[in-house]
Amino acid sequence: MQQKWGIQGMAVAPHSLASESAVAVLREGGNALEAMIAAAATIAVVYPHMNSIGGDSFWVIHSPGKAMGGIDACGAAAGLASKKWYAERGITKSIPFRGAVAANTVAGTISGWGAAQQLSQKALRGKIPLSRLLADAIHYAEAGVPVTFSQSSLTAKKQEELSPIPGFAETFLVNGRAPAVGSIFKQERLAKTLRQIARKGTEDYYRGDLAELLAKELAELGSPLRLNDLHRHQAKLIDPLELKHSLGHVYNMTPPTQGVVSLMILGILDQLNLKRFKVDSAEYVHHCVEATKQAFKVRDQFVTDPAYMKKHAQSFLTPAFLKKLAKNIDSEKALPWGQGKGPADTIWMGVVDKQGNSVSFIQSIYHEFGAGIVLPSSGVNWQNRGCSFSLDPKTLNHLEPYRKPFHTLNPALALFKDGKTMVYGTMGGDGQPQTQCAVFTRTATYGLDPQDAISRPRWLLGRTWGQTSDSLKLESRFSPWVAKELHAMGHEIEMLDAFDETVGHAGCIIREASGTLRGGWDPRSDGAVSAF
Repeated sequence: MQQKWGIQGMAVAPHSLASESAVAVLREGGNALEAMIAAAATIAVVYPHMNSIGGDSFWVIHSPGKAMGGIDACGAAAGLASKKWYAERGITKSIPFRGAVAANTVAGTISGWGAAQQLSQKALRGKIPLSRLLADAIHYAEAGVPVTFSQSSLTAKKQEELSPIPGFAETFLVNGRAPAVGSIFKQERLAKTLRQIARKGTEDYYRGDLAELLAKELAELGSPLRLNDLHRHQAKLIDPLELKHSLGHVYNMTPPTQGVVSLMILGILDQLNLKRFKVDSAEYVHHCVEATKQAFKVRDQFVTDPAYMKKHAQSFLTPAFLKKLAKNIDSEKALPWGQGKGPADTIWMGVVDKQGNSVSFIQSIYHEFGAGIVLPSSGVNWQNRGCSFSLDPKTLNHLEPYRKPFHTLNPALALFKDGKTMVYGTMGGDGQPQTQCAVFTRTATYGLDPQDAISRPRWLLGRTWGQTSDSLKLESRFSPWVAKELHAMGHEIEMLDAFDETVGHAGCIIREASGTLRGGWDPRSDGAVSAF
């Protein structure tokens, strides 16, 4: 599988229609931010099991000669969302994963689209109207799109669990069954909602007629969300976290995401001089996994809504702190490992335009199909991100009204000393930092092209979507000797299929100093790199 080349613009997404939507906007003179809005809208329609406009999103953005930027489009918990509210409904141990009671946080992604368009117009002279940016998504929702294998198979796997949830069956099933691969899937109610957003603007989702409809439907289904929760939401422009790496500077999203974890892993491996090991060898995988364990320990002790954090996330990226963590790693023996954060469902996409403006973007509804509820008139499938809150007030991420939930989401971007820019990322819960590690080290440290870096076999420590065990999982294309050596080091090994969705849907675009673009997409997804 060969990498894709471009010179005027490039986009990568886990569904080919989303990358095509982005490049179509670039061809019309749009910039990377505008192109990503179009891709985000399209992916929300054509990959509905992975994301929707009822979820959250995060952006890391770079324009040559300007400061790094980011958009936090994460919604907070409802004002009614409290331990008492759940206790009154007989829920005292943990927040359910599904149903309206799991839909307890504001969906922020539409506010992110609005913030990105404003930033585009202000900083990049963007002029393409929102109606054009959402046009593809509206068309696909109205006319329909062919069902992917990923959508069909995941719907079938989750059908029994989700069929009783209000709105799921009539939206995602056909005659009581998962839609067949290649059949046409339409979402007329969602098309109508997208048309309204295109006509009235993204603010309508939070402070207009659409907001009133969403709040009414959520309340009627039993969610704690109310109109005031939508009113108070705003996307935030932020300064991303920065890792000073020997090869350049790597950026990622601030808490409540685990972006600091992805940067810590790379920082620890930089301290250990990873390149002394052969790529994809047992030693390479071992050190990547052990660095992950060190970073996860810090995450589970400190990372939460930044308003509740005891230490600033940037403090975990100092050379002294990373060196201390690196010293904890035994080069020949695996350290004990506990439970991870668990499943997630997400998409990552990247866009780079001919001026070098670059966007690393991630959009999610958390678990497959989120809370499972689909609002009856608007057709919005709402996220269940807030089920990550704990009802135990002694825990780090305990539920409080208006608190932001912990997010596994983290889009990455790197600026190298030789003038290259790279956007990269993946979906997959605990797997996100690990796959980012694989993509970054294989491209930046070992010099592989993006497609090779993504296509090579990957690993996963712990759980992600569709998995419940905390073993070290290896795709079967790894050499049997690698698995044998890792087992001898003390890793509990579990083998996966040759190309397994469990390890995520990754993507990567590299822009050379000359302006040449190189991209790679994940054969584990339905994606593509589009370029011109």
